Amino acid sequence: MSVNGRAPLERVVITGMGWVTPLGDDLETVWQDLLDGKSGAGPITRFDVSDYPTRIGAEIKDFKPEDYIEKKTIRRLDPSEQYAVVASQKAYDDAGLADASIDLERAGVIIGSGIGGITTFETQHKKLMAGGPGRVSPFFIPMMISNMCAGVVGMRFNFQGPNYATVSACASSSHALADMFHYIQRGDADLGLAGGAEATITPTSLAGFCSARAMTTRNDDPLSASRPFDKDRDGFLMGEGSGMMVLESLTHAKKRGAKIYGELCGVGVTCDAYHMTAPRPDGAGARRAMSLAIADGGLQATDIDLVNTHGTSTGLGDIAETKAVKVVFGEHANSLLVNSTKSMMGHLLGSAGAVEAIATIKSLQTGQVHPTINLDEHDPECDLDYVANTSRTVKISHALTNSFGFGGHNVSLLLSRYDGE
Repeated sequence: MSVNGRAPLERVVITGMGWVTPLGDDLETVWQDLLDGKSGAGPITRFDVSDYPTRIGAEIKDFKPEDYIEKKTIRRLDPSEQYAVVASQKAYDDAGLADASIDLERAGVIIGSGIGGITTFETQHKKLMAGGPGRVSPFFIPMMISNMCAGVVGMRFNFQGPNYATVSACASSSHALADMFHYIQRGDADLGLAGGAEATITPTSLAGFCSARAMTTRNDDPLSASRPFDKDRDGFLMGEGSGMMVLESLTHAKKRGAKIYGELCGVGVTCDAYHMTAPRPDGAGARRAMSLAIADGGLQATDIDLVNTHGTSTGLGDIAETKAVKVVFGEHANSLLVNSTKSMMGHLLGSAGAVEAIATIKSLQTGQVHPTINLDEHDPECDLDYVANTSRTVKISHALTNSFGFGGHNVSLLLSRYDGE
Protein backbone atom coordinates (compact mmCIF):
# COMPACT_ATOMS: atom_id res chain seq x y z
CA MET A 1 0.00 0.00 0.00
CA SER A 2 1.32 3.45 -0.91
CA VAL A 3 0.59 6.70 0.88
CA ASN A 4 0.22 9.97 -1.03
CA GLY A 5 2.11 8.58 -3.97
CA ARG A 6 5.04 7.47 -1.82
CA ALA A 7 6.64 4.05 -1.84
CA PRO A 8 4.68 1.14 -0.33
CA LEU A 9 4.65 0.99 3.45
CA GLU A 10 7.49 -0.96 5.03
CA ARG A 11 6.84 -3.81 7.40
CA VAL A 12 8.35 -3.14 10.82
CA VAL A 13 10.05 -5.88 12.82
CA ILE A 14 11.72 -6.13 16.22
CA THR A 15 15.38 -7.14 16.00
CA GLY A 16 16.68 -6.27 19.46
CA MET A 17 15.31 -5.98 23.00
CA GLY A 18 16.71 -4.85 26.32
CA TRP A 19 15.30 -4.01 29.71
CA VAL A 20 16.16 -2.94 33.24
CA THR A 21 13.39 -4.13 35.56
CA PRO A 22 12.61 -4.88 39.21
CA LEU A 23 13.28 -8.54 38.33
CA GLY A 24 16.68 -7.86 36.77
CA ASP A 25 18.11 -6.87 33.42
CA ASP A 26 18.93 -10.10 31.61
CA LEU A 27 16.37 -10.68 28.88
CA GLU A 28 15.97 -14.43 29.21
CA THR A 29 16.32 -14.62 33.00
CA VAL A 30 13.64 -12.02 33.58
CA TRP A 31 11.38 -13.68 31.03
CA GLN A 32 11.70 -16.98 32.91
CA ASP A 33 10.93 -15.16 36.16
CA LEU A 34 7.73 -13.84 34.59
CA LEU A 35 6.76 -17.33 33.44
CA ASP A 36 7.42 -18.58 36.98
CA GLY A 37 5.20 -15.88 38.46
CA LYS A 38 7.99 -14.19 40.40
CA SER A 39 7.27 -10.75 41.85
CA GLY A 40 9.75 -7.88 42.04
CA ALA A 41 7.88 -6.22 44.92
CA GLY A 42 9.27 -5.48 48.36
CA PRO A 43 9.66 -2.80 51.04
CA ILE A 44 10.97 0.51 49.73
CA THR A 45 14.56 0.81 50.95
CA ARG A 46 15.83 3.97 49.23
CA PHE A 47 14.44 6.48 51.74
CA ASP A 48 12.44 6.59 54.97
CA VAL A 49 8.83 5.68 54.19
CA SER A 50 7.58 5.28 57.76
CA ASP A 51 5.14 8.20 57.40
CA TYR A 52 3.76 7.10 54.02
CA PRO A 53 0.49 5.19 53.54
CA THR A 54 2.30 3.07 50.94
CA ARG A 55 5.68 1.71 52.00
CA ILE A 56 6.27 -0.88 49.29
CA GLY A 57 7.26 -0.83 45.65
CA ALA A 58 9.15 -2.66 42.92
CA GLU A 59 12.61 -1.12 43.12
CA ILE A 60 15.52 -1.76 40.78
CA LYS A 61 17.96 -3.95 42.68
CA ASP A 62 21.67 -4.66 42.15
CA PHE A 63 21.85 -2.20 39.26
CA LYS A 64 25.44 -1.71 38.07
CA PRO A 65 25.55 1.14 35.56
CA GLU A 66 29.35 1.14 35.74
CA ASP A 67 29.29 -2.06 33.67
CA TYR A 68 28.04 0.07 30.76
CA ILE A 69 28.72 3.73 31.59
CA GLU A 70 31.89 5.56 32.65
CA LYS A 71 31.81 6.56 36.32
CA LYS A 72 32.28 10.24 35.48
CA THR A 73 29.29 10.09 33.16
CA ILE A 74 27.12 8.24 35.69
CA ARG A 75 27.34 11.24 38.04
CA ARG A 76 25.88 13.42 35.29
CA LEU A 77 22.89 11.19 34.53
CA ASP A 78 19.62 10.92 36.40
CA PRO A 79 18.72 7.32 37.29
CA SER A 80 16.06 7.35 34.55
CA GLU A 81 18.77 8.23 32.02
CA GLN A 82 21.04 5.50 33.39
CA TYR A 83 18.26 2.94 33.00
CA ALA A 84 17.62 4.13 29.44
CA VAL A 85 21.28 3.91 28.46
CA VAL A 86 21.72 0.39 29.84
CA ALA A 87 18.48 -0.96 28.34
CA SER A 88 19.36 0.68 25.00
CA GLN A 89 22.83 -0.83 25.03
CA LYS A 90 21.36 -4.24 25.69
CA ALA A 91 18.90 -3.85 22.82
CA TYR A 92 21.62 -2.50 20.53
CA ASP A 93 23.90 -5.45 21.33
CA ASP A 94 21.04 -7.91 21.05
CA ALA A 95 20.31 -6.62 17.54
CA GLY A 96 23.96 -6.99 16.49
CA LEU A 97 24.16 -3.34 15.42
CA ALA A 98 27.80 -2.84 16.38
CA ASP A 99 28.85 -4.98 13.42
CA ALA A 100 26.14 -3.77 11.05
CA SER A 101 26.41 -1.29 8.23
CA ILE A 102 23.97 1.46 9.22
CA ASP A 103 23.14 4.81 7.67
CA LEU A 104 23.32 6.77 10.92
CA GLU A 105 21.24 9.59 9.50
CA ARG A 106 18.39 7.09 9.08
CA ALA A 107 18.61 5.67 12.62
CA GLY A 108 16.53 7.32 15.33
CA VAL A 109 15.84 7.27 19.07
CA ILE A 110 12.49 7.95 20.73
CA ILE A 111 12.23 7.36 24.47
CA GLY A 112 9.16 8.15 26.53
CA SER A 113 9.10 9.11 30.20
CA GLY A 114 6.10 10.13 32.21
CA ILE A 115 7.97 12.19 34.82
CA GLY A 116 11.63 12.35 33.79
CA GLY A 117 14.43 13.23 36.19
CA ILE A 118 12.51 13.68 39.41
CA THR A 119 15.38 12.29 41.52
CA THR A 120 17.59 15.04 40.16
CA PHE A 121 14.89 17.67 40.72
CA GLU A 122 14.47 16.70 44.37
CA THR A 123 18.22 16.57 45.02
CA GLN A 124 18.95 19.93 43.43
CA HIS A 125 15.97 21.61 45.09
CA LYS A 126 17.37 20.59 48.48
CA LYS A 127 20.71 22.14 47.53
CA LEU A 128 18.97 25.35 46.46
CA MET A 129 17.05 25.60 49.74
CA ALA A 130 20.11 24.81 51.86
CA GLY A 131 22.79 26.84 50.11
CA GLY A 132 21.29 29.13 47.51
CA PRO A 133 21.41 29.13 43.71
CA GLY A 134 25.18 28.75 43.56
CA ARG A 135 24.89 25.23 44.92
CA VAL A 136 22.72 23.97 42.05
CA SER A 137 24.61 21.76 39.61
CA PRO A 138 25.26 23.01 36.07
CA PHE A 139 24.06 19.57 35.00
CA PHE A 140 20.69 20.01 36.74
CA ILE A 141 18.67 20.84 33.63
CA PRO A 142 20.04 18.14 31.28
CA MET A 143 19.75 15.59 34.09
CA MET A 144 16.13 16.54 34.75
CA ILE A 145 14.42 17.14 31.40
CA SER A 146 12.54 14.18 29.94
CA ASN A 147 14.00 14.40 26.44
CA MET A 148 17.55 13.80 27.61
CA CYS A 149 17.12 10.01 27.73
CA ALA A 150 16.72 10.09 23.96
CA GLY A 151 19.46 12.70 23.60
CA VAL A 152 22.03 10.74 25.59
CA VAL A 153 21.24 7.46 23.81
CA GLY A 154 21.38 9.18 20.42
CA MET A 155 24.84 10.54 21.22
CA ARG A 156 26.01 7.19 22.52
CA PHE A 157 25.31 5.44 19.22
CA ASN A 158 25.63 8.46 16.90
CA PHE A 159 22.07 7.90 15.67
CA GLN A 160 21.22 11.09 13.77
CA GLY A 161 17.63 10.43 12.68
CA PRO A 162 14.44 11.41 14.56
CA ASN A 163 15.21 11.93 18.25
CA TYR A 164 12.84 13.12 20.97
CA ALA A 165 10.75 12.16 23.99
CA THR A 166 7.11 11.22 24.20
CA VAL A 167 5.37 12.30 27.40
CA SER A 168 1.90 10.87 27.99
CA ALA A 169 2.08 9.53 31.53
CA CYS A 170 1.79 5.74 31.57
CA ALA A 171 1.34 5.57 27.80
CA SER A 172 4.66 7.35 27.11
CA SER A 173 6.77 4.41 25.93
CA SER A 174 3.98 2.95 23.86
CA HIS A 175 3.63 6.29 22.11
CA ALA A 176 7.41 6.15 21.50
CA LEU A 177 7.09 2.74 19.86
CA ALA A 178 4.11 3.94 17.82
CA ASP A 179 5.99 6.99 16.57
CA MET A 180 9.08 5.00 15.60
CA PHE A 181 6.84 2.48 13.87
CA HIS A 182 5.42 5.24 11.69
CA TYR A 183 8.84 6.68 10.78
CA ILE A 184 10.06 3.28 9.63
CA GLN A 185 6.79 2.27 8.00
CA ARG A 186 6.80 5.45 5.87
CA GLY A 187 10.41 4.92 4.85
CA ASP A 188 11.72 7.95 6.77
CA ALA A 189 14.08 5.79 8.86
CA ASP A 190 15.65 2.36 8.51
CA LEU A 191 15.69 1.53 12.19
CA GLY A 192 15.46 3.04 15.64
CA LEU A 193 15.70 2.50 19.35
CA ALA A 194 12.34 3.12 21.00
CA GLY A 195 10.89 2.58 24.45
CA GLY A 196 10.79 4.28 27.80
CA ALA A 197 12.54 4.92 31.10
CA GLU A 198 11.27 5.87 34.54
CA ALA A 199 12.78 6.31 38.01
CA THR A 200 9.98 7.63 40.17
CA ILE A 201 10.33 5.80 43.47
CA THR A 202 11.31 9.04 45.22
CA PRO A 203 9.90 10.88 48.26
CA THR A 204 7.91 13.47 46.32
CA SER A 205 6.62 11.13 43.65
CA LEU A 206 5.53 8.53 46.16
CA ALA A 207 3.83 11.20 48.28
CA GLY A 208 1.93 12.52 45.29
CA PHE A 209 0.58 9.15 44.24
CA CYS A 210 -0.28 8.32 47.85
CA SER A 211 -2.22 11.58 48.14
CA ALA A 212 -4.10 10.66 44.98
CA ARG A 213 -5.07 7.39 46.71
CA ALA A 214 -4.07 5.45 43.63
CA MET A 215 -1.63 3.04 45.25
CA THR A 216 -1.88 -0.19 47.19
CA THR A 217 -1.41 -0.07 50.94
CA ARG A 218 -0.88 -3.80 51.36
CA ASN A 219 2.39 -3.05 53.15
CA ASP A 220 2.60 -6.27 55.15
CA ASP A 221 2.44 -8.48 52.08
CA PRO A 222 4.23 -6.77 49.17
CA LEU A 223 4.49 -9.91 47.02
CA SER A 224 0.71 -10.10 46.77
CA ALA A 225 0.07 -6.35 46.63
CA SER A 226 -0.29 -6.02 42.85
CA ARG A 227 -3.39 -8.05 42.03
CA PRO A 228 -5.01 -6.97 38.76
CA PHE A 229 -8.64 -8.05 38.27
CA ASP A 230 -8.84 -9.55 41.76
CA LYS A 231 -11.80 -8.51 43.93
CA ASP A 232 -9.45 -7.49 46.77
CA ARG A 233 -7.17 -5.21 44.73
CA ASP A 234 -6.64 -1.80 46.32
CA GLY A 235 -4.41 0.15 43.92
CA PHE A 236 -1.27 -0.09 41.85
CA LEU A 237 2.25 -0.92 42.98
CA MET A 238 4.87 1.53 41.74
CA GLY A 239 7.82 0.13 39.82
CA GLU A 240 10.72 1.61 37.85
CA GLY A 241 13.05 0.73 35.02
CA SER A 242 13.40 0.84 31.26
CA GLY A 243 12.39 -1.19 28.24
CA MET A 244 13.93 -0.61 24.81
CA MET A 245 13.38 -2.20 21.41
CA VAL A 246 15.20 -1.98 18.10
CA LEU A 247 12.51 -1.48 15.47
CA GLU A 248 13.67 -1.99 11.90
CA SER A 249 12.21 -2.22 8.44
CA LEU A 250 11.91 -5.81 7.29
CA THR A 251 13.85 -4.89 4.16
CA HIS A 252 16.77 -3.52 6.19
CA ALA A 253 16.71 -6.39 8.68
CA LYS A 254 16.78 -9.02 5.95
CA LYS A 255 19.56 -7.24 4.10
CA ARG A 256 21.86 -7.38 7.12
CA GLY A 257 20.76 -10.87 8.16
CA ALA A 258 19.31 -9.79 11.49
CA LYS A 259 17.44 -12.15 13.77
CA ILE A 260 13.79 -11.18 14.04
CA TYR A 261 11.77 -11.59 17.23
CA GLY A 262 8.42 -10.51 15.86
CA GLU A 263 6.57 -7.82 13.97
CA LEU A 264 4.86 -4.59 15.00
CA CYS A 265 1.91 -4.51 12.63
CA GLY A 266 -0.37 -1.73 13.78
CA VAL A 267 -1.05 0.94 16.37
CA GLY A 268 -4.16 2.60 17.75
CA VAL A 269 -4.00 5.94 19.55
CA THR A 270 -6.98 7.71 21.16
CA CYS A 271 -7.96 10.08 23.95
CA ASP A 272 -10.75 9.62 26.49
CA ALA A 273 -11.37 13.39 26.74
CA TYR A 274 -13.11 12.59 30.01
CA HIS A 275 -11.13 13.03 33.25
CA MET A 276 -7.57 13.82 34.35
CA THR A 277 -7.02 10.50 36.13
CA ALA A 278 -10.04 8.22 35.65
CA PRO A 279 -10.83 6.26 32.49
CA ARG A 280 -14.21 6.41 30.81
CA PRO A 281 -16.26 3.89 32.82
CA ASP A 282 -17.33 2.05 29.67
CA GLY A 283 -13.74 1.86 28.38
CA ALA A 284 -14.67 3.62 25.14
CA GLY A 285 -11.23 5.17 24.58
CA ALA A 286 -9.49 1.86 25.19
CA ARG A 287 -11.96 0.12 22.92
CA ARG A 288 -11.28 2.47 20.04
CA ALA A 289 -7.50 2.17 20.49
CA MET A 290 -7.67 -1.63 20.27
CA SER A 291 -10.01 -1.55 17.28
CA LEU A 292 -7.80 0.94 15.46
CA ALA A 293 -4.67 -1.14 16.07
CA ILE A 294 -6.33 -4.29 14.74
CA ALA A 295 -7.60 -2.46 11.66
CA ASP A 296 -4.21 -0.78 11.12
CA GLY A 297 -2.66 -4.24 10.92
CA GLY A 298 -5.29 -5.45 8.45
CA LEU A 299 -6.65 -8.07 10.84
CA GLN A 300 -9.99 -8.97 12.38
CA ALA A 301 -10.72 -9.15 16.09
CA THR A 302 -11.00 -12.93 15.84
CA ASP A 303 -7.35 -13.09 14.71
CA ILE A 304 -6.10 -11.93 18.11
CA ASP A 305 -4.97 -14.59 20.59
CA LEU A 306 -3.62 -12.55 23.52
CA VAL A 307 -4.17 -9.16 25.12
CA ASN A 308 -1.45 -7.96 27.50
CA THR A 309 -3.57 -5.48 29.40
CA HIS A 310 -2.73 -2.20 31.05
CA GLY A 311 -4.03 -4.12 34.08
CA THR A 312 -2.91 -1.81 36.89
CA SER A 313 -4.79 -3.37 39.85
CA THR A 314 -6.98 -0.28 40.27
CA GLY A 315 -10.71 -0.53 40.80
CA LEU A 316 -11.89 1.62 37.91
CA GLY A 317 -9.14 0.78 35.44
CA ASP A 318 -9.42 -3.00 35.49
CA ILE A 319 -13.18 -2.93 35.04
CA ALA A 320 -13.10 -0.36 32.23
CA GLU A 321 -10.45 -2.31 30.33
CA THR A 322 -12.37 -5.56 30.75
CA LYS A 323 -15.49 -3.89 29.37
CA ALA A 324 -13.50 -2.56 26.42
CA VAL A 325 -12.08 -5.98 25.60
CA LYS A 326 -15.55 -7.55 25.70
CA VAL A 327 -16.96 -4.96 23.31
CA VAL A 328 -14.05 -5.18 20.84
CA PHE A 329 -13.97 -8.97 20.73
CA GLY A 330 -17.57 -9.94 21.35
CA GLU A 331 -17.94 -13.72 21.71
CA HIS A 332 -14.25 -14.11 20.86
CA ALA A 333 -13.42 -12.46 24.21
CA ASN A 334 -14.23 -15.80 25.84
CA SER A 335 -11.45 -17.44 23.82
CA LEU A 336 -8.80 -14.80 24.44
CA LEU A 337 -5.88 -15.11 26.81
CA VAL A 338 -5.55 -11.93 28.84
CA ASN A 339 -2.72 -11.11 31.25
CA SER A 340 -1.03 -8.33 33.21
CA THR A 341 2.75 -7.98 33.49
CA LYS A 342 2.19 -5.40 36.24
CA SER A 343 1.13 -8.16 38.62
CA MET A 344 4.84 -9.02 38.88
CA MET A 345 6.75 -5.92 37.72
CA GLY A 346 4.54 -3.35 39.39
CA HIS A 347 3.58 -0.28 37.38
CA LEU A 348 6.64 1.14 35.64
CA LEU A 349 4.64 4.23 34.67
CA GLY A 350 6.11 5.77 31.50
CA SER A 351 8.26 2.73 30.74
CA ALA A 352 5.52 0.15 31.37
CA GLY A 353 4.33 -0.07 27.77
CA ALA A 354 7.72 -0.95 26.32
CA VAL A 355 8.51 -3.50 29.02
CA GLU A 356 5.13 -5.13 28.47
CA ALA A 357 5.64 -5.08 24.69
CA ILE A 358 8.85 -7.03 25.19
CA ALA A 359 6.99 -9.59 27.33
CA THR A 360 4.33 -9.85 24.63
CA ILE A 361 6.91 -10.42 21.90
CA LYS A 362 8.46 -13.18 24.02
CA SER A 363 5.04 -14.83 24.22
CA LEU A 364 4.68 -14.69 20.44
CA GLN A 365 8.20 -16.01 19.95
CA THR A 366 8.07 -18.83 22.49
CA GLY A 367 4.41 -19.82 22.67
CA GLN A 368 4.41 -19.23 26.42
CA VAL A 369 2.13 -16.76 28.17
CA HIS A 370 3.09 -15.47 31.59
CA PRO A 371 0.45 -15.47 34.32
CA THR A 372 -1.37 -12.73 36.12
CA ILE A 373 -0.35 -13.52 39.67
CA ASN A 374 -2.31 -12.83 42.88
CA LEU A 375 -5.61 -13.42 41.10
CA ASP A 376 -7.28 -15.46 43.81
CA GLU A 377 -10.90 -14.43 43.29
CA HIS A 378 -12.09 -12.54 40.22
CA ASP A 379 -13.87 -9.23 40.60
CA PRO A 380 -17.39 -10.11 39.41
CA GLU A 381 -17.03 -7.48 36.67
CA CYS A 382 -13.69 -8.92 35.55
CA ASP A 383 -14.68 -12.25 34.06
CA LEU A 384 -12.17 -13.00 31.29
CA ASP A 385 -9.40 -15.61 31.16
CA TYR A 386 -6.57 -13.65 32.78
CA VAL A 387 -4.13 -16.61 32.86
CA ALA A 388 -4.44 -16.66 36.62
CA ASN A 389 -1.32 -17.59 38.61
CA THR A 390 0.13 -20.20 36.24
CA SER A 391 1.70 -19.69 32.82
CA ARG A 392 0.28 -21.32 29.69
CA THR A 393 1.95 -22.93 26.70
CA VAL A 394 -0.05 -22.25 23.56
CA LYS A 395 0.85 -21.12 20.07
CA ILE A 396 -0.24 -17.55 19.48
CA SER A 397 0.00 -15.58 16.26
CA HIS A 398 -1.23 -12.07 17.09
CA ALA A 399 -1.42 -10.06 20.29
CA LEU A 400 -2.34 -6.62 21.55
CA THR A 401 -0.63 -4.77 24.37
CA ASN A 402 -2.40 -1.80 25.95
CA SER A 403 -1.16 1.31 27.73
CA PHE A 404 -3.34 4.03 29.21
CA GLY A 405 -2.19 7.22 30.91
CA PHE A 406 -3.48 10.01 33.14
CA GLY A 407 -4.99 12.61 30.86
CA GLY A 408 -6.95 9.99 28.97
CA HIS A 409 -4.13 8.83 26.69
CA ASN A 410 -4.69 5.38 25.15
CA VAL A 411 -2.29 3.34 23.01
CA SER A 412 -2.73 -0.19 21.72
CA LEU A 413 0.05 -1.98 19.83
CA LEU A 414 -0.57 -4.95 17.54
CA LEU A 415 2.30 -7.43 17.61
CA SER A 416 2.58 -10.59 15.52
CA ARG A 417 4.71 -13.71 15.38
CA TYR A 418 7.25 -13.64 12.57
CA ASP A 419 7.55 -16.89 10.65
CA GLY A 420 9.99 -15.75 8.01
CA GLU A 421 7.40 -14.73 5.43
